[in-house]
Amino acid sequence: MHLLRRDVPQQAGERAVQHDETPNVDPVAVGLVGSGPWAATMHGPVLASGPETRLTAVWARRPEAATELAATLGTTAANSYEDLLDRCEAVAFAVPPDVQAALAIRAAKAGKALLLEKPLALNLDDARRLADAVDNAGVISQVVLTKRYHPRTRAFLTAAQDFPAIGARASYLHGAFLGGPFATGWRMTYGALYDLGPHLLDLADAALGPIADLTARGDSRRWIELTCQHEDGAVSQLSLSGAVGLPSSRAGIEIFGATGAMSLDFATVDHAECWPIMRAEFAAAVRTRTPHSLDIRRGMLLQELLSRAVCRATE
Repeated sequence: MHLLRRDVPQQAGERAVQHDETPNVDPVAVGLVGSGPWAATMHGPVLASGPETRLTAVWARRPEAATELAATLGTTAANSYEDLLDRCEAVAFAVPPDVQAALAIRAAKAGKALLLEKPLALNLDDARRLADAVDNAGVISQVVLTKRYHPRTRAFLTAAQDFPAIGARASYLHGAFLGGPFATGWRMTYGALYDLGPHLLDLADAALGPIADLTARGDSRRWIELTCQHEDGAVSQLSLSGAVGLPSSRAGIEIFGATGAMSLDFATVDHAECWPIMRAEFAAAVRTRTPHSLDIRRGMLLQELLSRAVCRATE
């Protein structure tokens, strides 16, 4: 299996724009696409609060929802997507992956930096078209792999570089697909693989080295298991479900080797501590035009792994 990789490894020790590197310049003008729960609870408040960014407008397919969210965030609703693009220098997406892929291509062609959700798209071809648009336009991109911005995650991945791992177990289990604001159309159709899978695949790849191949078993809408073979021979097992009746999620990764074990419990990764770092690093990447380590190429790597998992689950 051939996977798109960067010229340098996507590991914790690679060069990346850091939180304290944000230049002391005008905040980045960001337009928000979407008005759903994630836009209202994360993207909108985080980008509006600054100081590295300012939220210039909100646009959604439902004008009334965009107007309501914009008023809450102290900004205005754009009359159209083109109007939003005219008001900003960067666009943040909080919409389903297929909608994101189509709109982000237009934003890239307009020269806008992109703050993208995972997965990039719902199929590999659309993700490739988006990646091509970003490359052709030469715009900055960054993927919201939330947990990667937390100091605990970064410390874990840094330590993992010197840990002689031979295997890993990871899980991301919750009941959000059983009902509530995140039991939405694309999640109910594509399940935990596309919603939760990018987080575990990203961490397994970063902690144990590049994933060379993987197999998948199960139903993504109920429970799916991924077995990843890493380039150095290590094996990781990833368990994913959004359909288990738990009072809170059970998630994390543990790596094992002859010298013992290391673990990261997602319960210790407070998202409220991740978002300011994500915002600052995005602004720094835009202002300095320095690619972030979690850019479109990282997103494409994860998209290719998802595509392979889908093929293997149906074999």
